[in-house]
Amino acid sequence: MIQRGLGFLSLVVVLVALYMAFVYTPPDSFQGDVMRVFYFHVAAAWNAYLAFFVVFLSSIAFLVSKKELYDQLAVSSAEIGVLFTSITLVMGSTWSRAIWGAWWVWEPRLTTTLILWFIYVAYLLIRASIETREKGARFAAMFAIVGFVDVPIVHLSVSWWRSVHPTVINTGGTMAMADVMLRTMLIAVVGFSLLYVYLVLFRYRTQVLTDTLIKFKNVMREVRL
Repeated sequence: MIQRGLGFLSLVVVLVALYMAFVYTPPDSFQGDVMRVFYFHVAAAWNAYLAFFVVFLSSIAFLVSKKELYDQLAVSSAEIGVLFTSITLVMGSTWSRAIWGAWWVWEPRLTTTLILWFIYVAYLLIRASIETREKGARFAAMFAIVGFVDVPIVHLSVSWWRSVHPTVINTGGTMAMADVMLRTMLIAVVGFSLLYVYLVLFRYRTQVLTDTLIKFKNVMREVRL
């Protein structure tokens, strides 16, 4: 019941964010209407960070406690994180085509974000490729902990290297957008964050059911033998 209510709430907030982005907020004076993509691009990127941070903490907890629930939470969050990173890259490419005239530019933040996507796709592939579940979960957890290093690299890439990627906060610490645009972006972030929690909870439940079914099948196989 709570999960269903969370899903409905996330839908409402995302719809409000869509209204604000395409109706309430005026076009940017320089970028025009393509700026509207930016609100959801930032929201997706923020939730990709959040998802991989949850994977990082859950992986540490799994290695320390050996409790399966942490591994189940880690893989659930990783899948949703890959989804949000994919959305980030697609929206970033859309913005890039309109502003820079190319679908892809080997710019520091875009490049490090693509690397981040590959890291967590590799994490999921590692889990699937190792036959023994416990061994795969343990190896994947170590890989996820090391791979999380790329998250702060992505975030700081615009400061560390020469970059033309737009930022929400200027180097002087001031906001790089008008208040009305900032409000729209924050609503989009909240909506996507609620959606992230809903999707992770849903995916976690299905992962628990899947693991329970696999254990049951293994027990039945041993009984038959």
